[in-house]
Amino acid sequence: MRRLIICLALFAAVAWAAVAEPIRLHPQNPHYFLWRGEPTVLVTSGEHYGAVLNLDFNFARYLATLKQDGLNLTRVFSGAYCEAPGDFNIQSNTLAPAPGRLATPWARSDQPGYANGGNKFDLARWDGAYFKRLKDFMHEADRRGVVVEFTLFCPFYEEAMWKLSPMNAANNINGLSAVTRSNVYTLDRHGGLLAVQEAMVRKLVTEFNAHDNLLWEICNEPYFGGVTEEWQHRIADVIVETERRLRQRHLITQNIANGRKKIQRPHPAVSVFNFHYASPPDAVAMNYALNKVIGDNETGFQGTNDTPYRIEGWEFLLTGGALYNNLDFSFIVGREDGTFAYHARQPGGGSAALRRQLKLLKDFIHSFDFVRMRPDTSWVKDGVPAKGRIQALAEPGRQYALYLVGGTRAVLAVDLPAGRYRVEWLNPRTGVIEKRETLRPAGGAATLASPEYDPDIALRIRR
Repeated sequence: MRRLIICLALFAAVAWAAVAEPIRLHPQNPHYFLWRGEPTVLVTSGEHYGAVLNLDFNFARYLATLKQDGLNLTRVFSGAYCEAPGDFNIQSNTLAPAPGRLATPWARSDQPGYANGGNKFDLARWDGAYFKRLKDFMHEADRRGVVVEFTLFCPFYEEAMWKLSPMNAANNINGLSAVTRSNVYTLDRHGGLLAVQEAMVRKLVTEFNAHDNLLWEICNEPYFGGVTEEWQHRIADVIVETERRLRQRHLITQNIANGRKKIQRPHPAVSVFNFHYASPPDAVAMNYALNKVIGDNETGFQGTNDTPYRIEGWEFLLTGGALYNNLDFSFIVGREDGTFAYHARQPGGGSAALRRQLKLLKDFIHSFDFVRMRPDTSWVKDGVPAKGRIQALAEPGRQYALYLVGGTRAVLAVDLPAGRYRVEWLNPRTGVIEKRETLRPAGGAATLASPEYDPDIALRIRR
């Protein structure tokens, strides 16, 4: 019996140790990720965050499409927030479930009256079916090599959205004080909802601690709807406190601003700082000294053409970012393979063609030993077209990555240490190597002439 107990204990210890370490900041260069033993940048073109909360969405087919397209990230909302059809002029919005088809962490009660069909919610009980669905989603993402950025909360942009939330007093049976939508995410005017929010965070963090493909995002776009910085820091504290007694520690991400902003009071537990619509990519340079990952995890509002979103991704990562998530409206219920043809008024784009282009971006970065590289355009001395702009990463004397947009041809004057270099000009739209050459500078100035391009081209130089 004693031998059996010892064997079982050893087996349990081995199984526990075998749990994969979650994605983390790379110890040699914390501007990038380390995941499953490999330096990693996260690149995707993903659906509008309803993959779990929308019961009609076939997430297995969606995640299979991401894997097939060579992408490695998705972003998903918890269910504390949802939208109605037509919000933001989005056609067939995955974040707007059909009546009675919303899944949330909270169980339904036996009282009818939820605003979008079905019974009201009980904020004191968990919905086992929701957690099973989320576990299945995490498993499917895990086996397909997809990291999940799980967004816990989202502000209520308009009254219509607040009227759909289970936290609204009209939609639950818990008798919490009715509050305005701008007070939901505060430490002092929440009407009792803070305890509900903290309990939800603890439950989710505990249930999914074993997964290595998980990032916790505090709140989507907290710069709207009255979300306070103090409340965001409290949620980060709850994640940290909960994981302190668990096996794994996961990265926490925080959404900072649309466009750009200098981060002034970073929470010490936040490892990924995300921006939306980060074109031009100034947010990276402004916050590079934090030595954390800078991400661009939502795009849109530049029309429905693929080109601006390809350019945004290339510029963001070539200036030192490590996470890029294009918001892809070609994924809807019934078209989880990303083939939906949305209308021209959609507030963004997304397509199979764009996903192929973003895979080229991911593969281009991963073709370098990029952990050793830093943002650096100083080696390009002249020759950028008058209407062009460049972003570049470099490990001087060994490897250089450059992205050029604007103009149609460039003759770059570059400063490289003496040596022998392999030079490749890559078409970011097709993946074709448009030109190859060997460069043997004696040290100092050298000339690199690009092939013709429209509107962008990438350059890879390796010693």
